[in-house]
Amino acid sequence: MLQFYFLAVFLNALTGYMLITGDSDNALEFKSNFSVMDETFRLIIGVLSVVTGLLKLLSPIEGDIPVIGDLIPAISCFLTGFILIFEFYKSRSTLDETENAEKINQVLVRNKKIVGIAAVAAAVLHFLFPKVLLL
Repeated sequence: MLQFYFLAVFLNALTGYMLITGDSDNALEFKSNFSVMDETFRLIIGVLSVVTGLLKLLSPIEGDIPVIGDLIPAISCFLTGFILIFEFYKSRSTLDETENAEKINQVLVRNKKIVGIAAVAAAVLHFLFPKVLLL
């Protein structure tokens, strides 16, 4: 479906940008003190990205191969959304970190700029080549 194609491209670019800029002051700011670094905004975009990634696997572009046809953008959406949700959870949690949370932190969150760059690259490639296998 073209709607999920658009959402995948848009959310990969947005979440990639959010992960690349991290907690820096160079992030986009809008009127009334709204920023893309707002925790609630990041949580909502993270949830939308995970849902879009899962639905992108189930509904490829017309004429494309199911599941495999949109694999990279779907995985990218899922990973970037998961990182944003995990960061929100980690900032709000009052519990000590478990062993699994520490592994996720080491693998994904510490490398979030690399994941962000890959997400932006996936968004650009998916936009330019919509029917290429894996893109």
